[in-house]
Parts: sequence; C-alpha cells; structure tokens
Amino acid sequence: MEQIAIGRLLRSSITGCVVGCNLSQATAPAFGQMVLIPLDDKTKVFGLVYDIHIDDDGLVRQLVTASGISDAVIEDNRVNRNVPLEMSVLFVGCESDGRISHLLPLRPPLTLDSIYPCSDADLKRFCADGSFGYLRHLLRNQDIPAAELLAVHLREVLAAAGEGSAAAVETVISMLKDDYPQLMDVLSAVSEVF
Repeated sequence: MEQIAIGRLLRSSITGCVVGCNLSQATAPAFGQMVLIPLDDKTKVFGLVYDIHIDDDGLVRQLVTASGISDAVIEDNRVNRNVPLEMSVLFVGCESDGRISHLLPLRPPLTLDSIYPCSDADLKRFCADGSFGYLRHLLRNQDIPAAELLAVHLREVLAAAGEGSAAAVETVISMLKDDYPQLMDVLSAVSEVF
C-alpha cells in the first residue's frame, strides 16, 4: 500500500523543518508523531512533530469579533476554506541505502518535498538497535517542549514495538545525569506514559 503525503515542506535546515498541510486532512499528524521525508530513492530523513499551529487571517479576525456567528458559518470556514496548518519537525536521524543512523542528515530536504507519517514498521526499524541515541537531539534543544515530546514519542514506540521504553528511559537518565532539574521534568512527564 502506497503512503499518502500529509504535507509539504515550507522551509528546512539541517536540524528540522516547517511543513504545511491542509487543516481538513484526516491524516494530519499529531504532536510527537514520527514522520519521514524521502530525499531520493535511497535516502530518508526521520523527524518528530514538536509544534503544530494554525495561523489566523483577516476573515477569522473579523469572525471572532462578530456576535452571533452561526454554526454553519464556523463549519464553512473550517471545511470549505483552505486553512493552513503548520507543523515544526525536529530531525532525529536518517536512512541511507537501508542503513538507519541517528545522526542529522547531510543536507536539508528541499522546499515542497513531501512528508509522510511513519508506519509502525518504520518506527520499529528506527528504534531497532535499542540505543535511543537520537533522543539527544530533542533533549538538547531548549526551544521545544522536550519532556512532553519524549513522553508522547515513547508511548508511540511502546505501541509500535511493545518494548524498548525501559532502554529509552535509561538513555535519558544517562544523558541528563548532570542536569537534575531537566531530568526530573522529563521523568515526571514520562511517568504518565507508564
């Protein structure tokens, strides 16, 4: 079965990208979901969705200040208009010639490249070596909600692979052993998953 693209890149760098998609898509990704971007036939970039936002526009600004808006107008605005949803994705690894690495890609994806959701099989392959070294990308980034992102991601890993969460928590403890406040924040969020 062929995968369906969930969006296209608006801008990117070596560490991440911003993707645009239509709000009405049933396949719109969720916070913490792992996604992939094929660069060519043999290379893919893996990432985690860490921010999702919907920008306003002139019509929405007028509607929120109007009184007595009917449900039909609201539904029309949400369904029939092309409301863009933007997602920020943090890159956590790549695949080249069938070999997965938890390093950043050698070059960023290009604008308008398609982005796809990772299947459970993709997620299992990405986490197969059990090292969880890619977690350093999100734990060292001060601009993302790392604790919540990690908790949601580990829930996905557990659902897809049925194992590995203990090794991931051990990796997190090792990476944050010298940063007690962040370690406690992360462990508090992760404890809600188990």
